[in-house]
Amino acid sequence: MDNRAIGVFDSGLGGLTAVRRLHEIMPDENIIYFGDTGRVPYGTRGRDTIIKYTRQDIRFLLERDLKAIVVACNTASAAALDTVRGEFDVPIFGTVEPSCEKARQVTKNGRIGVIGTAATVRSDIFVRSLRALDSALTVTTRACPLFVPLVENGRVARGDVVIETVVREYLQPMKDAGVDTLVLGCTHYPLLHDVIADFMGAGVTLVDSGAEAANAVRRAVTPAAHTHGQTQYFVSDDPDSFTQLARLFLQEDVTERAALVDIAAY
Repeated sequence: MDNRAIGVFDSGLGGLTAVRRLHEIMPDENIIYFGDTGRVPYGTRGRDTIIKYTRQDIRFLLERDLKAIVVACNTASAAALDTVRGEFDVPIFGTVEPSCEKARQVTKNGRIGVIGTAATVRSDIFVRSLRALDSALTVTTRACPLFVPLVENGRVARGDVVIETVVREYLQPMKDAGVDTLVLGCTHYPLLHDVIADFMGAGVTLVDSGAEAANAVRRAVTPAAHTHGQTQYFVSDDPDSFTQLARLFLQEDVTERAALVDIAAY
């Protein structure tokens, strides 16, 4: 047994969808979550800035006794993980590889769509990773920059004309391309699962990149002893608004106030 904690970070609170999956499949684990809410979103930043932020986030988490880190940010996974992974003496799991492998497994027609932030799509890493798994795959990508602010403002429900209109505008090219698998390449996007699934139709499988990262951790790390794990939350700005938003992402009550971190010090 290994009772060291699992560290998770994201540019904001979207990575809490990965924490939710960890709670489901690894309830005995202690988890340390850092949301860089003072510098969100990473998806509009340049690559050098994303690498800098990723290093700082990892350094903060490594002040704790960790057995693994989950980069629950597709932008950081896409733009920074290959650069920084070898710099730290702890297993680091991103979102790209496990979600690409899942997409390859479930597609039936070889046509896969990927949606994400502008930086994630610009990096082309999902396309390269999928074609490395199977060169015959056809991959269609689309940046969806309005999804994150809409999610963080609670515009996620079926029947909400704003989010349904934006989903239709962004995802019509995916329908036109005939994809049967769609990778949700941002950890905010699972909150839009129902609206996206309704638009894409029953024949399209949605792949949750944050959940697949959590699944990869479960397969790789030594589990904790059989005790109910605890989760600690840290943010870089506005801890007071954390509880309300965290409940939206975790789909569970949050009783502990997040602690404020001066992430620039790292």
